[in-house]
Amino acid sequence: MKTLRLEKGLLLLSFLIAVVILTGCAESEAVSTCLSGHTYGFFGGLWHGFIAPFDFIGMLFNNKITMYAQNNNGGLYALGFLLGSGGWGFFGGKGVNRVRHSGVSFQSQKFDKAEIVD
Repeated sequence: MKTLRLEKGLLLLSFLIAVVILTGCAESEAVSTCLSGHTYGFFGGLWHGFIAPFDFIGMLFNNKITMYAQNNNGGLYALGFLLGSGGWGFFGGKGVNRVRHSGVSFQSQKFDKAEIVD
């Protein structure tokens, strides 16, 4: 039993080492070319968050399209992107239906019966 665990552990360790070695050979991109020109702030992040689903579809077919601007000002851009993409759910409140709970007894057990109210 211990030898089986030892074999699984060695197999996992060798797999992790292989992954680290293979990812270390990956080609890196020069970031300096991405950081020249216009710096995107809060409103740029907000816009990029709104169009993120379309950018994702475009990324599947074209390598030059990205979802997130590398040349941004940091925290404010990230906040705008998060709000624009609906990451905190601020814009989803109108589509939510109210749920009314009523208690139902069934053979001395209590269950909640939910019904959707429009």
